Amino acid sequence: MRRRLVLAIAGVAAGAVVLFAVPLGVVLDRSYRDRELLRLQRDTVAATRQIDVAANGDPVELPPTRDVLGVYDRSLRRVAGRGPAVGDDLVRAALRTGRPVDRSADGELLAAVPLVVHERVTGAVLAVRGDGPVVRSARDAWLALAGLSAALVLAAVAAALVLGRRLARPLERLAAAARRLGEGEFTVRAPRAAIPEVDAVAVALDATARRLDELLAREREFSANASHQLRTPLAALRIELEGIELRGDGPPELPAALAQVERLQSTVETLLSVARDAPRTDARTDLARLLEDVRARWHGALAAEGRPLRVVERAVRPVAASAEGVVSEILDVLVANAERHGAGAVSLTVRDVDGGLAVDVADEGPGFEGDPELAFARHGSGAGAGAGVAVAAGAGGHGIGLALARSLAEAEGGRLTVSRPGPGPVLTLLLARAPRDAAPS
Repeated sequence: MRRRLVLAIAGVAAGAVVLFAVPLGVVLDRSYRDRELLRLQRDTVAATRQIDVAANGDPVELPPTRDVLGVYDRSLRRVAGRGPAVGDDLVRAALRTGRPVDRSADGELLAAVPLVVHERVTGAVLAVRGDGPVVRSARDAWLALAGLSAALVLAAVAAALVLGRRLARPLERLAAAARRLGEGEFTVRAPRAAIPEVDAVAVALDATARRLDELLAREREFSANASHQLRTPLAALRIELEGIELRGDGPPELPAALAQVERLQSTVETLLSVARDAPRTDARTDLARLLEDVRARWHGALAAEGRPLRVVERAVRPVAASAEGVVSEILDVLVANAERHGAGAVSLTVRDVDGGLAVDVADEGPGFEGDPELAFARHGSGAGAGAGVAVAAGAGGHGIGLALARSLAEAEGGRLTVSRPGPGPVLTLLLARAPRDAAPS
């Protein structure tokens, strides 16, 4: 902002100076020229008092002067001095009007003054003078104007720097307060600057901070209550199932039910952790090891349907700057979506992308129907499809699975997109790469 303000004020000042100085310089140049012509005319008039072209037989005598003089009679013939042999338009005008006339041309100043004897015009004197004094005076005037213009522009730039600093400093303090607010420090209060517009922004920022603090407090209270309400029945259900397992008279589906309860408990813990925690900067996940864990969890369910699950590693040091539990939950949602709606083999591929890592979850199904972004809409049924599924109108959709997965990805600073809608659809999870000196958590 400072640079733009300085450039704007300097540009306006320079434009104003140019608009003022250039016409003034032109006017001064013309004024100096007119003044010198008037002096030439005055000196020539004084010289005519000593010149008489009507003297019979006497040579015309010219007074001493620094100018080049030429004397012409009424027939425009030069009778004395130097100059054109025949008088030009300037001499003709002086003879016709009986008044002095002048002009400047080709670096010279010219003045023609009529010779009057007994109230009768008997001839004219043409005086020529170089315009060197005029050029020097005009040059000095232009230099003075240039110096004054430069001083004015420098003064404007200095004023712009002071003004820019005064305006930018409060905004910089506001930006710092906004950054602290974005980092979760809701007790921050924006400083005041005695500038009504900036103070209005500060008041709005303070109100936002208080509102966010209140909302976060309620969210934390709700998370704590939800955590208690969810954990207690899940723990009771797990105890009941384990008791049945210990008695040895449980149905064959009991181990699968226990595994689902354990996964549900893990999901609840992950979601509550994401909802409560501030953004993490030290979380690390070894994606190669995590993909092997995901394959171990889902191999049995997919193998029962005759569908292979493959893991492909194409990244160098695939360590992401994300929480392992959150990434695991996202991948479980994507594999479950492919298992439910897709067809054929399911592949998990980790690869390098510019500045980060990508995990592709693909299957051999027909793909998405319509706009792939509808797959991430939160709805229980209707249009939309998961990976590898084309759901007809009125058929069951994917619920909130993919929408939840995208929210979890964004909470970790990543993105979840449909990189290929199908056939053979691919959903891609983009994550930031962990620093090279960091170890997986």
